Amino acid sequence: MKTRRTWLKWGMLGMLITATSLTRAEDLGDINATADPSRLVPISVAGYTGEVDKTLRFDLEVAGFRLVSAETAQYNLNGKNNSDVEARLTDRISKASLLGKQYSGGSPRTQAHALADDVVMAIHKTPGIARTKIAYKGESGAHSEIFVADYDGFNPVALTKDNTICAAPTWVPGRRMVLYTSYRSGYPDIYSHDLSSGERRAVARYPGLNSSASVSPDGRRVAMILSKGGSPDLYVSDIDGSNLLQLTKTREDESSPCWSPDGSTICFVGRVNERRALYTVPSGGGTMTRLRTDGTLNPTEPDWSPDGKTIVFTSQMGGFSICTVPSKGGTAEVLVAGEDPSWAPNSRTVIFTKRARNKRILSLLDVPSKRVKDIAINLGNCSQPSWAK
Repeated sequence: MKTRRTWLKWGMLGMLITATSLTRAEDLGDINATADPSRLVPISVAGYTGEVDKTLRFDLEVAGFRLVSAETAQYNLNGKNNSDVEARLTDRISKASLLGKQYSGGSPRTQAHALADDVVMAIHKTPGIARTKIAYKGESGAHSEIFVADYDGFNPVALTKDNTICAAPTWVPGRRMVLYTSYRSGYPDIYSHDLSSGERRAVARYPGLNSSASVSPDGRRVAMILSKGGSPDLYVSDIDGSNLLQLTKTREDESSPCWSPDGSTICFVGRVNERRALYTVPSGGGTMTRLRTDGTLNPTEPDWSPDGKTIVFTSQMGGFSICTVPSKGGTAEVLVAGEDPSWAPNSRTVIFTKRARNKRILSLLDVPSKRVKDIAINLGNCSQPSWAK
């Protein structure tokens, strides 16, 4: 079944951030840091201890930085942590002060995540992802449940306790709500789950397969795969399941829908003469068009980057590989071994499933540099991650 995409603390929740002076200089160092996204930016981190130091270093490496000594770094991050976290970020080359802040309230991890996000904004000029959330499928024997956690795997919470098969979580953009498929009724049905209230509602309970929910960027519609017509086809409905519209009518199966950022187009997996390929179709109905993924075979599990430029997908060529292709199609690039890719809100980082140590684990991929950071916390056998946007 295709992946896609009690309760959580979003953002800082009571965390008070007291800002001191913050200046930004458009200097040569900054230009060099952002000109080549594949270049790992050298930064030194000093003065922090314990959980703050460990969390901060992990966040910065995921964000495309390389931790080096102060003498060889382009940027120096210095500070300390007791009950608060203090930080000063400078450009070693231009001597410019880029960031000066004190973070108080919340947990040490929350403070470190906030600092990491501010460093990313100061240098890359894009929002950080250290305080975002993920959903994923966790397995225990023959059963599986849907979990939610911080992006680095910490603070996992079981969203379902159905004691059956649950799969394919996907976030409703901008809301604390997840859709997924569960066999809790004995059949594969799609449910919505409000993380604030715990309320769960059926979105699709048609005869046969109801799977692969994917919510539109505006949060108003959901694409899904239903087999109620005899073959798994692509459908779109309102977020509550009403106003159902069938988009494909083929003899072979479709799977894995995802939306373009403007909501006008859906990319999905189709079969022609038993060969899988990526296709696109207008979300309001129309002709399906094949999307070229030259250089790869058997593409599945597409996910459209939030900036609209790139589609990440899984290719099966002897093993599973994470690949990217321009959103208009063309030559694909093979990145790393893995499956189940999902973009972060920054359109740079991808979370995916990696097979290691006789189980499946979640890993984070910095797409420009191809560097992989495994989620270190022991989450068990995990797959089908979905990044909240």
